[in-house]
Amino acid sequence: MFTSYLTPKAIVSPTIDAGFGARAIEAIATGETVAAFGGWVAPRSIFDTLTREAQGLSIQIDDELYLVAPVGTDGDRINHSCAPNCGLRGGSVVVAMRDIGVGEELSYDYAMSDSTDYDEFECRCGAGACRGKVTGRDWLDPGLQARYRGYFSPYLARRIAALVPAGAGRRAFAY
Repeated sequence: MFTSYLTPKAIVSPTIDAGFGARAIEAIATGETVAAFGGWVAPRSIFDTLTREAQGLSIQIDDELYLVAPVGTDGDRINHSCAPNCGLRGGSVVVAMRDIGVGEELSYDYAMSDSTDYDEFECRCGAGACRGKVTGRDWLDPGLQARYRGYFSPYLARRIAALVPAGAGRRAFAY
């Protein structure tokens, strides 16, 4: 039984800083599905008892709820970048935000899905726009909200929409 999906246009390989990551072996077009996260749901009280590796292969899906992938699952090897080439469509599907060339590492910004401190770290993505540190509060940045509009998890899209007072006009955008 599969618990996640990684496009056959990518492989998992060692990375310099992040252990393992997914890299394109064929060109991937904008909007194409590259991965789907899967696993089991853990409340924060259970999540906090998991190994650091298991927590790192997880995605937040609601307040105090996390989708935890089995360790070694290829579909969950999409690493963070502050200048990602992928984003979320729905709660667990990862799509290309732009055309991705052969050899590029697949990445998404964890600000698209995470709002807690479980996966905070010093970022070494090397992007010109690198924030230097990834935190559970990055999704609150209006610049990131604008840049990733349409690529946030449904959980964070609801939280972002709730930040805007009624009648302010921003609710018309789909996050």
